[in-house]
Amino acid sequence: MPYTEEDGGRLNNFAVEPRMYTAEPPTKTQQRNYLVFGVLALLLIGGVISVAVFASNAS
Repeated sequence: MPYTEEDGGRLNNFAVEPRMYTAEPPTKTQQRNYLVFGVLALLLIGGVISVAVFASNAS
């Protein structure tokens, strides 16, 4: 386990922080993919809800 050492020679058992990086905005292709997956997810959820409604009314 890595330790950090202070000026006086004391050891601290703090976690080593990861390096920071900047996030890049999504490209046009990624934006299009997000849109397509969002629409497909909405269609899937709508289909599941409609099946549940029809199944609960079918007596």
